[in-house]
Amino acid sequence: MTPDPHDQAARHDPVYDELHARPEFTELRSRYRRFVIPATLAFVAWYALYVLMSMFAHDFMSKVLFGNINVALVFGLLQFVTTFLIAWLYSRYSNSRLDPLARQLTDEYHATLDGREG
Repeated sequence: MTPDPHDQAARHDPVYDELHARPEFTELRSRYRRFVIPATLAFVAWYALYVLMSMFAHDFMSKVLFGNINVALVFGLLQFVTTFLIAWLYSRYSNSRLDPLARQLTDEYHATLDGREG
């Protein structure tokens, strides 16, 4: 008989469910959210500022800084800088705060699987 795909037990590996219930897993998710949510909100706010300034502060954004470079161009280029900065910061954060705990949980998951198969 084929398991019902809508059946909760049929969709989850019991080993994963045990791992999911551990405080280390909750801590991993919490650490992830602690970085991702503020970083996302900050970036979206920064981008929205750029868009709103372009729409409603035309005089300011069109102010020439030097040569053909105006404030809007600098703001636009800073969007790229911000993107790469956030990616770099996330990589450092992930390597130091997320990956060790994720690796520990992965190792425990595989050890539990190996113990049940043997």
